[in-house]
Amino acid sequence: MPPADDALIPRHATRQVAIALADTPVVMVNGPRQCGKTTLVRGFAADGRRYISLDDETALAAARDDPAGFLRPLDRVIVDEVQRAPELLRAIKLPVDQDRRPGRFLLTGSADLLALPTVSDSLAGRMEVVTLLPLSQAEMQRTLSRFIDQAFAGKTPEGAGADAGAKLVQRVLRGGYPEMLRRADPARRRNWARDYIAAIVRRDVRDIASIERLDVLPRLLRVLAQHSGQLTNFTQLGGQIGLDEKTARKYLGVLEQLFLVRRLEPWHSNRLSRLLKTPKMHFLDSGLLAALLGVTPERVASDRTVLGVLLETFVFTEVMKLATVSERPIALYHYRDKDKNEVDIVIEDESGGVVGLEIKAAATVRPADFAGLRKLAAASGRTFRLGVVLHDGDAVTGFGERLVAAPISCLWRAAPEGP
Repeated sequence: MPPADDALIPRHATRQVAIALADTPVVMVNGPRQCGKTTLVRGFAADGRRYISLDDETALAAARDDPAGFLRPLDRVIVDEVQRAPELLRAIKLPVDQDRRPGRFLLTGSADLLALPTVSDSLAGRMEVVTLLPLSQAEMQRTLSRFIDQAFAGKTPEGAGADAGAKLVQRVLRGGYPEMLRRADPARRRNWARDYIAAIVRRDVRDIASIERLDVLPRLLRVLAQHSGQLTNFTQLGGQIGLDEKTARKYLGVLEQLFLVRRLEPWHSNRLSRLLKTPKMHFLDSGLLAALLGVTPERVASDRTVLGVLLETFVFTEVMKLATVSERPIALYHYRDKDKNEVDIVIEDESGGVVGLEIKAAATVRPADFAGLRKLAAASGRTFRLGVVLHDGDAVTGFGERLVAAPISCLWRAAPEGP
């Protein structure tokens, strides 16, 4: 396992931030707490930018009391954890409209404040958002994966499965939070995860939403952990902790804003009318999910079935991380029809091209494992680029036209340049 110190691991998003600062007045690095945002933006302080953290109570009080006055003397500034004073985002509009020089404000946020209409409307055309998630496996390996571009080109993934078996389990259970990587003991990771969730509920939830029952959120997260990767039934989820459907939807939306979970919407096509329209729900870090579920290497060794849901979450988050730094705009979905044919992840680019990924927690792949991908290929027609069964093995094997089985580690293996 590579060094766990995120300060020593270059982040792929750094280049995106530098490019945005060169031509955009406001740049926000958005992502969950403790994922490395502060480390990233403080790297830009060397060119004379002042750094202010709104975790400092004095700075926070000033920003909330008089947002315009707080901003007036600032130029080329880094403001960390801006979700604690969302009033600043609305107040930034005037100074930016008066002076459109690029790179004036570099912000970080641990909540998706663009989900608030007043914020997104006030900064439309003035701000670029760069999403930073916990460390990707490619970043840990110090490689730049070309998996997405190769898949849309219809190319067979490359890379030997050196990270199969126990090594893959280790990667899945640790996830990408730097603090989780520093803890080899699963019990210590569970302690960190519990404290992390408690801190978010105590501090960040109050900043972005009016929640009457804050005590319910940790319980909701534990319930969601039991249902990660499954179709989302809000009535059922809420019923387990005494919430009605409407409240369960609201509270889940708050957890999404805080980058803890993410809904994966179903893929649709006019070519196939028998598709289900229910979203799935995934955690945004397999290590956090493993800690909530109490999954350890010993438990996986004795019961391999517990790895399945974690592995699907792990692959989903790795693909999300590749998507945030890809120059190809893409959207992620899942596929399921009324005959229960499924594809875990459907990737669609802006031209309508489709790539399907099925995840299998085993080293052996059989033709039957491609049933959902074949249905997706038929529904997509000529827009279907590639279908991949990602497995816990070490070999790449073709299973027909545009269908291939490949090791999960191909998601972070560096591929040679070329057409």
